[in-house]
Amino acid sequence: MTSIDLVVPAMLSGMELAAVIVVILVLFGASAIPRFARSLGKAKSEFEKGLKEGQESSAEDDDKEEDKSGK
Repeated sequence: MTSIDLVVPAMLSGMELAAVIVVILVLFGASAIPRFARSLGKAKSEFEKGLKEGQESSAEDDDKEEDKSGK
């Protein structure tokens, strides 16, 4: 069994995606969807902010190491 065989069943076709959306609407209601989307957006922006801070911190650490080795 290849990795492609494992991924293909996880993909959703148009009808399957529509059925999933209907089930989500029935379970959570239409008012919960915008709140869920908003929280996903906030989580994404926080994640990107953390990545940016990590890259800046890593660049600062690299600069400090270069200064020590250059002396």
